[in-house]
Amino acid sequence: MGEFKDRAKGLANEAAGNVKQAVGKATNNPRLEGEGIAQERKGEVQNAKGKVKGALGDRV
Repeated sequence: MGEFKDRAKGLANEAAGNVKQAVGKATNNPRLEGEGIAQERKGEVQNAKGKVKGALGDRV
């Protein structure tokens, strides 16, 4: 069960990060763009965590 929760959170963070990056670039706001990159990376890690949980059967 935790696998799907982690993957869903990861995908949501990746999407939000991509939006922040785009808005940061469009408005020439490097701080917002940096926040977007960090949030996207966080989402990638959460997604990977969910994949590992799925492979190991939630024993992580």
